[in-house]
Amino acid sequence: MTRVEELDTEAGWRAAYPVMQELRPQEEATFLGRMERMYDEGYRLFGLYDDGDLVSLAGVRELMTLYHGNHVWVYDLVTTEPRRSEGFGAELLAWVADWARERGANVLELASGLWREDAHAFYEREGMKKFCYTFTLEL
Repeated sequence: MTRVEELDTEAGWRAAYPVMQELRPQEEATFLGRMERMYDEGYRLFGLYDDGDLVSLAGVRELMTLYHGNHVWVYDLVTTEPRRSEGFGAELLAWVADWARERGANVLELASGLWREDAHAFYEREGMKKFCYTFTLEL
């Protein structure tokens, strides 16, 4: 049986660290420091558990913009490698979409690296459409 819960404490973030490390490799102290600041800025981390094991994470933020109005941006979506292709990512993404709708969001949006072709195929299977490119300037 699966369940989703918000991870909103340092203990929860520590539990999430090994799974998030697969998507965003960094030292645990860096991760925890960033989580504290991001949480203060509105970032929310949700974990999907399967029979008590944390298998997927989604990091999101509700935003208001001129082009979408109220929407939810998915910054992080990862399922631990040994549990991929079991439907957990799709389940968590659908849960996040419902969470966004409950808050009056018009759009669920994310960015994905050009090299992540498997992820792109997953997002398209889940009904998402390619919308635009994002551009980066290293400072």
